[in-house]
Parts: sequence; structure tokens; C-alpha cells
Amino acid sequence: MLGDDDEEQRARAIAQRVFAVVSTKWGLRVLEEIGAGHHRFRELHRAVDGISYTMLTRTLRELEHHGLISRYDHGTANPRVDYSLTAAGTRLVTTVHALCDWSRAHLDRLLEAPAHRSEPLA
Repeated sequence: MLGDDDEEQRARAIAQRVFAVVSTKWGLRVLEEIGAGHHRFRELHRAVDGISYTMLTRTLRELEHHGLISRYDHGTANPRVDYSLTAAGTRLVTTVHALCDWSRAHLDRLLEAPAHRSEPLA
């Protein structure tokens, strides 16, 4: 059994690896599309504008590897694979949407910060 400190360190390490996958150019976009009901490979490819077949395949594998999506192969003569969010993936998308809500709620204040000003610093 892990101690509290060991468990916290392990949870942080896992979270960092998951965030690294989700924060890629395509990770969150693919997660959101699966959550929106696009479950087949071609549906996802059409829904995520600009993603290549290779990058979609790589992104789906990474998301599955990290436990955010499930892959179901129907095992038919014509290949048919469906993707769905796991409970962890669903909760992560909900959490990201909450972060977006936070950003909207504080947008005026955030836009005043130097990092978000349109004019360069003097």
C-alpha cells in the first residue's frame, strides 16, 4: 500500500503525462469530438479540420494508452472501430470546459494582463 506522499506523487506524475497528451495540437480537439458523438475514425477525421490520418491515428492511440478513450473493434470483414470516452475522459472534458467557463468569467481582468495585451511591451 502506498503512503499518502507516494500516492500524491504518483497522481501528479500521471496527471502530468495526461496533460502532455491532451495539450498537444490535436489531443483535446479529438477528445471533444468523441464526446460530441463522433465515434468512427472517418467521422473524427472530417470533424477535426486539418488533422492527417497519421496524426489522428497517433492521437487516438495516445488517448487510449492514457485511459481517456476506449476503442471497440467490431471484428467485421469491413473494418469498423468505434471510439468512446472513458469515465476519466468524460470527467477531463468536463473539467476543461469548467476552465473555459472560468476564463470567460474573468476575461476582462485576464485581458488586462501583460501576456494578453495586443500592443507590445515598451
